[in-house]
Amino acid sequence: MLKLNARQLRTTEPDREVVKGIKKNPIYIILDNVLDTYNVGAIFRLCDAAAARKIYLCGATETPPNPKIKKASVSTWKWVDWEYAETAVSAIARLKAQNSQLKTDSPQAEKFKIVAVEQGKGSIDIKNFKPTYPLALVVGNETYGVSQEVLKIVDEIVELPMFGVNKSLNCMVACGIVLYKILELKN
Repeated sequence: MLKLNARQLRTTEPDREVVKGIKKNPIYIILDNVLDTYNVGAIFRLCDAAAARKIYLCGATETPPNPKIKKASVSTWKWVDWEYAETAVSAIARLKAQNSQLKTDSPQAEKFKIVAVEQGKGSIDIKNFKPTYPLALVVGNETYGVSQEVLKIVDEIVELPMFGVNKSLNCMVACGIVLYKILELKN
């Protein structure tokens, strides 16, 4: 398997055959109006590391090519499958529609689980979360979190416990913790 360091990633164009050969996890990431391009780039890098299947960049979330996304992602945005959607709600609808089109005898035709990473009413502690696949993680805006429209349609809401005076974590950090916890439970 090809492994590139940061310098190599910045200067190597993706080989489509190599990209096709990467075994992807049945996990999707939906960015609901994430405004900081450094967060977006870091989430691309995270999704590459976790072999997530796809990222949906929604609403006001910037899309590549963007110099800040390029820098923060160390060009992994070229290696990770991504798509823009006008809203996170429309991205969720797209994922559910694609899933329903799979053959019913396919093991991937299970119910697509949509999970928001957010604090609030109805949220469960990540340690009590039991993932099923395929699943999509929705990560929200740095100030307002996951939008109310999305929270109304997700299957579950998971949160990370906060033990200090700080109420929340950076969206990229929270995404990384939850994503790796889910991968740990998958294996």
